[in-house]
Amino acid sequence: MIQVAGYCRVSTDKEDQANSFASQQSYFRAYISSHPDWRLYEIYADEGVSGTSTRKRRQFHRMIQDAYAGRFQLILTKEVSRFSRNIVDTLSYTRKLRQIGVAVEFMTDHINTMDGDGELRLSIMATLAQDESRKTSSRVVWGQTRQMEKGVVFGRSLLGYEVANGVLTVEPEGAAVVRLIFEKYAREQMGTSELARYLTQTGYRTHRGSSRWSTGAILRILKNEKYAGDLVQKKTYTPDYLTHEKRANHGEVPLICLKDHHEPIVSRELWQLAQERMEQNNKHGHGSWGHSNRYVFSGKIRCAGCGASFVGRVKVRKDGTRVRRWSCGTAVRQGRSGCAIGKLIRDDDAMHMLKTAVQSLPLDIHAVIRNVTALAMDAVRATREGVGEEPEPLQRELEQLRQKKVRVMDAYFSGDLSREEMLTMNRRYEAQAEDLRTRLEAAVEGKRCGDGLERLQKTIRSDVAALLRFERESTALCKTVLDCLTVFPDRHMELRLRDLPQVFQFQG
Repeated sequence: MIQVAGYCRVSTDKEDQANSFASQQSYFRAYISSHPDWRLYEIYADEGVSGTSTRKRRQFHRMIQDAYAGRFQLILTKEVSRFSRNIVDTLSYTRKLRQIGVAVEFMTDHINTMDGDGELRLSIMATLAQDESRKTSSRVVWGQTRQMEKGVVFGRSLLGYEVANGVLTVEPEGAAVVRLIFEKYAREQMGTSELARYLTQTGYRTHRGSSRWSTGAILRILKNEKYAGDLVQKKTYTPDYLTHEKRANHGEVPLICLKDHHEPIVSRELWQLAQERMEQNNKHGHGSWGHSNRYVFSGKIRCAGCGASFVGRVKVRKDGTRVRRWSCGTAVRQGRSGCAIGKLIRDDDAMHMLKTAVQSLPLDIHAVIRNVTALAMDAVRATREGVGEEPEPLQRELEQLRQKKVRVMDAYFSGDLSREEMLTMNRRYEAQAEDLRTRLEAAVEGKRCGDGLERLQKTIRSDVAALLRFERESTALCKTVLDCLTVFPDRHMELRLRDLPQVFQFQG
């Protein structure tokens, strides 16, 4: 008796009734019953997934695993496009199955992979199926582009806006938060880190309902042109219709930009003010003083004589080593006539002054390390919520299900159960087993993560201690704590730390 499996798939696009699950399954059963020496093992079905890739087809992969376990010798599928629209996947899987003695029969296309010319005919049909996917993808992209040009919005709702049927409408509660963010950042000159802390402490909610705000979330809001009433679409594109993976659009395809497309939440003036400030603070751009902001002291060393920022220049010594030195921007551009301060400050000297100032603060280093470590561990544990099951009970449940399936088969072969009853019970047990296997994987991963939490905590504590003692340099930390370093004509310097009243004086 040949054990036979069926595979059917309904994709995400609308298809005729002939491709529905019910019709495909009844088709399989009728076909199998017409062969006295065949017995149906199981029908595997994937719903709402594309055929261009097998990656997200759980039932397909379960079928392949069962084939390797020797549970059936033949797979029936209605046509090549139901099995896969990717020629590489089609040929790869059918070859692997043929090597273990499992045939695939494409019923409508009259192809059996065990036939002599089966692979040749399969290659032709798979190529046609893949090309049809390419044409379908092109038609979809073309249609979406035309809709975008008409102003139809593709995307999800966001803070301050609801998207429904391709239309953006203002959501008042979220819009108020958006206006607050722009006001605080653009007019009150509040930094993104400070703004994130403020929103978190005052209980404002993100679009997802979280009370935790991050600098990244703030920046995404400040950069989003929708809040000024404009619409830019095709910020991402899909280069490969087979993988469906999206990539950021850096000019590969034209953007679709519509000015004054919908009701703005912030004024054009406020929007522009925020963009100008971000441009000045952009660590890879150029601020108002014409300097690069990539380094700790970029824009932070000021001339007391003319008010200009010092600019950095790299000098290569005779031994090949490189040293960065800072000098008054006005003096660099206009010479001594522009500014008389000729003081050059080496980068390592400026860093030494910053370290000296921070280390002189009356900080309880151990308390800071404990608090920062506790906050970091809270964030790590928050990402592990819901992974609390123990693996052992789940493994026992899986074994019990396996024994139940064995007893069902014994009852079937002894005549105590009908074939339909046996199949129904097996399907139910298999569904329960699949759920248990998923939970078991999560439990094993959670246990592994839990075992590593203690090591992670020690690592975080060690890293924080090294940063606070400046045993390990951190550009982000230095830029956060440093307010400015002012150079005076008498060659003395004053260093200020952010949000502290003290002035630290150094002699050049």
